[in-house]
Amino acid sequence: MQYRSKYNNPKPNRKLSLWEKLYLPEIARGLLTTIKHLFRPKFTRQYPEERWEAPAAFRGRPVLVMEENGQERCVACGLCSRVCPPLAIEVQASETDLLKERYPVRFEINMIRCIFCGFCEEVCPEEAIVMSKDYELVYRKYDDAIYGKDKLLTPKKDLKDRLEYLREMRNKT
Repeated sequence: MQYRSKYNNPKPNRKLSLWEKLYLPEIARGLLTTIKHLFRPKFTRQYPEERWEAPAAFRGRPVLVMEENGQERCVACGLCSRVCPPLAIEVQASETDLLKERYPVRFEINMIRCIFCGFCEEVCPEEAIVMSKDYELVYRKYDDAIYGKDKLLTPKKDLKDRLEYLREMRNKT
């Protein structure tokens, strides 16, 4: 006896009618969907003048949060670089005498490699790296796509919406 999986052939004894063999109902259904979309009103954004305002849930360019006093939140734990699937983040830590014992000497993100997955944001224990609303990324040279701390540090007040959204989502679970 031949083995039949329920996934391969759920109804082995069912005969298809001529109408079903021709696939005409499915073709007609697809054409109706196309025709419905033809008569819907068109929407066009005049891009350079009209900018899209990203919602708080949007995952744009990753940035480092800078506190009001000018210090960065990052403690250089390296979790973000370990969880990054394309290995786009590189962190080099150093020790300090301040209250925060470690800080990143070098924090770089290769934006060409970054896939904007948000894993770095999820794993960060200090909420030091978050996904911003920036979506316009243009590079003329490869070196321009490697963002150091100078390009990544962003004031906390500019990321207020995203930080509130993250706290709200963490409290739901």
